[in-house]
Amino acid sequence: MTTAWSGGRRPRTRPRARGVWVATGVGVVLVLGTVLGAYLPLVGFLGSVTATTAGLVPFPVVRVAVATVIGAVVVLGLLLLAATRRRTTTATIAVVLAVLVALAVTALPLVLVAVGSADRAGDVWPVLTHLWSRFTG
Repeated sequence: MTTAWSGGRRPRTRPRARGVWVATGVGVVLVLGTVLGAYLPLVGFLGSVTATTAGLVPFPVVRVAVATVIGAVVVLGLLLLAATRRRTTTATIAVVLAVLVALAVTALPLVLVAVGSADRAGDVWPVLTHLWSRFTG
């Protein structure tokens, strides 16, 4: 009786396709490009806008940080999944999902600041009318 482990040999498994490595490499480059070319500059810009407007444009630090950590875990998991697959198609799907998640995490701070600014803009009008009424008597 012959088993896969007989004779001290390792079981024969199908090697990874070259396309798996190409897809994973492309995914890593695209995710790093998104992080370095879009996410970090955008977060820096939004943070500086908040600082220069004395808080009139709110920057939700906690929500952005939580979304960033969760997004990073998901992206790294998908890239690891892509690297460990045997078929190119499965690896490519994982890489596409990783890039889409990276883009979503990049857009989230902009959306959160826009929503916060819209909420804050609604609060500005009553303050202005109150100040106007105080100065005009």
